[in-house]
Amino acid sequence: MGNAINLTTANKEEKLLLAKVEKESGTNIKLCYQCGKCSAGCPAGFAMDYTPRQVIRLLQLDLFDEALKAESIWICATCETCTARCPRGVDVASLMDALRREALSQGIVTDKKVAVFNKSFLNTVKQYGRVHEGELLLRYNTFTGQFFKDAELGLPMMTRGKVHLLPSMIKGKKEVKKIFSRIEELGGE
Repeated sequence: MGNAINLTTANKEEKLLLAKVEKESGTNIKLCYQCGKCSAGCPAGFAMDYTPRQVIRLLQLDLFDEALKAESIWICATCETCTARCPRGVDVASLMDALRREALSQGIVTDKKVAVFNKSFLNTVKQYGRVHEGELLLRYNTFTGQFFKDAELGLPMMTRGKVHLLPSMIKGKKEVKKIFSRIEELGGE
């Protein structure tokens, strides 16, 4: 009898988390009728453990934890091809993004390097209003212990103007900082 109570509580928690993810992504997974157009058009689908359609199916089957542990949510490039192809208006790209945020908040990251990259990327955007590739690489390599990874590519990229030694600032830097402040006020990262 105690097992049934624990399962019911876990099921309610997963339902609440699913409702949260649906709200954050602005989409309803019940609209998906599994046509597969999202997966057929996904340029990263070949590398995923679950295609976008299958990730939605996991959620429809109340396998929320399995969806959070899927490598697919980290491989998704959020290119929006899936969203554009969906005949039912399911915003698959936003759903994948919301799942990534939830996985990060729960500490469920299949590859710690992905979390380090995500944090390094957002920190440079927060600081400069845009990505500074040089600093992003330095942060990422330092925190992953790969100090000289791709170092031989730095000079050729600099001479071609692809990576700059100093960051360039954008005009709306203060507005970007306000966005990050607002997210922190709302309890996000």
